[in-house]
Parts: sequence; structure tokens; C-alpha cells
Amino acid sequence: MKFVRILAAGLAAAVVATPVLAQSCLQPTERTAMEVRALQSQLMVAALSCNQTDQYNAFVTRNQRDLSDAYKSVTAHFKRVHGNVQGQRQLDNYITQLANAQSQDGIGQGSTFCQNVAPLFKQALAQPNLATLASLSSQSNVVIPYSLDTCTGAPVREAAPATTRRARARARTASR
Repeated sequence: MKFVRILAAGLAAAVVATPVLAQSCLQPTERTAMEVRALQSQLMVAALSCNQTDQYNAFVTRNQRDLSDAYKSVTAHFKRVHGNVQGQRQLDNYITQLANAQSQDGIGQGSTFCQNVAPLFKQALAQPNLATLASLSSQSNVVIPYSLDTCTGAPVREAAPATTRRARARARTASR
């Protein structure tokens, strides 16, 4: 019984000590980015498992800018929600979980995985932009091991740290 009280007190202290940095939901652009990253991960697993590296390389080359934008948006989400240091750890964990989830999905499909995923390469190469890639991911039920609701309302903007605000104010004053 004493252990339960100590554990409860420790959890309460952790909750109190953990600052809420930002809204813990996905902005619409972050949701799109998560879908695209999941699709990319699915195609990467398929490339490695099904000897489809040429198709994967074509997909990455064709969509380089959109894939980069998606990665930046996913990174921004984790840093917005968890802060810079913890956000990077959470991002790293998410990328690992994503690859593991895609691999497990392939293993679960067994010998039909390569046959099932082959059309996805052709469909992905036919998509003209980030939004349609995300739509393809969603329609294809690509596994995403991360679930948050999409935010409603205006996007959340983090307040600038006090030191940054002070530095800008000093710069404005100095330039007068």
C-alpha cells in the first residue's frame, strides 16, 4: 500500500512538472505530412522486402521536395508538442515505430505482401503533390502508429522565449 502511495505521488509530481508546450493535436498540414511519411515508409519496406529499389528511388527522386516538406512538418509537430530536445527523441522514436509497423504489416501479409504492394509504387508515382500522396496513403490504409485528432480552429503559434523577445526589443531600441 505504501508503494502505491509513493508511485501515485511520483506520477502526480511528474504531471505537475511536465509543461504543456502546445496543443497536442495534429495541425492539418502535420496530418498530411504524417500520411506521406507513412506512405514513404511503406514503400521503403516494400523496396527492401520485394526488390523494388528502382521504383522506390524513382518515387523519392520525383517527390523529393514534397518528402522533404513532409519530414520538416513532422519534425515541427514533435518539437511543437514536446519541445526541442524531447521532441527530437519523440521524432526518432516515431520514425522507428513507423518502420517497425510497416515491417510488421508486411510480415502479417506473408507471401502476398509484394504482390499487394506492387501497385502502390505505380499509384504513388502518379500523384502530383503532397495532398494527393497523403490521400493515397489514407485510401490505401497505410499503417500509422501515431494517433492524435486533427486540431480545429486556428493553428497554434508558440510564444517566443522571453530572451528572444528582449533581444529583438534591444535591437529595435539600438537601431533608433
